[in-house]
Amino acid sequence: MSGAPCASAPAVLSSLPMDADARPSRLPHAPTQASVHRTLDALWRMESPRLVARMARMTGDIGVAEELAQDVHLAALERWPLDGVPDNPAAWLTTAARRRAIDHLRQRSLHARKQVEYGIECELLGAGRGADMGDNPQDLADDAIGDDLLRLICVACHPVLPPESRVALTLRLLGGLSTSEIARAFLQPEPTVAQRIVRAKRTLAEKQVPFDVPGREDLPERLDAVLEVLYLIFNEGYAASAGEDWTRPALCEEALRLARVLVGLLPQASEAFGLLALMELQASRLRARVDGDGMPILLMDQDRRRWDRLQIARGLQALRRGEALAAAEGYGAYLLQAAIAACHATALHAEDTDWRRIAALYAALGRARPSPVIELNRAVAVARSEGAEAALDIVESLRDAPALRDYAPLHAVRADVLERLGRREDAAAEYARAAALSANVRERDVLLRKAEACGGAPE
Repeated sequence: MSGAPCASAPAVLSSLPMDADARPSRLPHAPTQASVHRTLDALWRMESPRLVARMARMTGDIGVAEELAQDVHLAALERWPLDGVPDNPAAWLTTAARRRAIDHLRQRSLHARKQVEYGIECELLGAGRGADMGDNPQDLADDAIGDDLLRLICVACHPVLPPESRVALTLRLLGGLSTSEIARAFLQPEPTVAQRIVRAKRTLAEKQVPFDVPGREDLPERLDAVLEVLYLIFNEGYAASAGEDWTRPALCEEALRLARVLVGLLPQASEAFGLLALMELQASRLRARVDGDGMPILLMDQDRRRWDRLQIARGLQALRRGEALAAAEGYGAYLLQAAIAACHATALHAEDTDWRRIAALYAALGRARPSPVIELNRAVAVARSEGAEAALDIVESLRDAPALRDYAPLHAVRADVLERLGRREDAAAEYARAAALSANVRERDVLLRKAEACGGAPE
């Protein structure tokens, strides 16, 4: 989406001082229908993108793949309360998805009467656009991407779609994000985003865009959209925009995995390394961001001994590689954000943080990609490097920005600055306002506690 902020809400709140693969636990022998539904909902959020990607590869049609995925979801809703949750629920979903895709292809092949010449299994699983290459190592070797999710991201980022539609569609299909979550990420009305997704699907169908795997030579023109999708998926995992959980580590892990695949495909793309570095450095803090009850631990209060030093080392290595590649052309937005993350990652103690450098990097980022959200992030760094008065001037200048009108982090940052200035009553009101605008339960609790600490949350 053109004009989307480069630094999202999670970046702001983790700089305040806010800062394995989740698998469903085995249910009792006689699970309630509600518990089965909760298990399926949690699993579906993680597995549905893979199912859509696999079926899109088999059928060659993203719309059909999404419909078939919904059929699988309904089948699980019907069967699991009666039969119990399978021992391997992800495998159950994958098998059910594969069968539905094969049934669809069988019907399509029968209509085309191609099975007479080739045999239906050959038609379905061997040659042609609808081939399932997942079981053939040679097919994977010939495939420039070799990863269902990354392949579908690249296809959904086809140039026939405008940039904002590419990102919205890909996030909806593969990021596990709802339309409302995508709208919040881009600070845009939900109906606008919903229409973009509908139009994107319609365009792909009307233009009869084939489900072709883009070659390496076609990847660079889609790179910006692909990077933006991975960035937003990671951010949703790092600080969930809604729901009961502060973080969703599975989303972070998936975005990281795809970013690592991408830099292998494009070893000269400095911004791909910048994004990978940013993700590695941010993800290194995940274990320290919540306590045993899942409550957020603010950045300045985190036990930095719990930060993953090996992951930090990988992030710094990716940053150095990206910087070397960008030496001639200058830093891009992701490299600049990775450099900011490196300032935090290399500070062994909170008081060692180089806030002056962070403020300068945000200023450079704002020049490279102007955004009120980036300016808000800069205000956080300025509050710590130059003082609250200087930061308040920046924040006040952003209060009339249309994109930030109902943006919880704006009020959270303003509250933090007012608290530093000793205006505790005003700060309490701003924290309460931020809490009212937040859709994340954990974030809301943190903001309300801060409001109470400043004198109590207003009624």
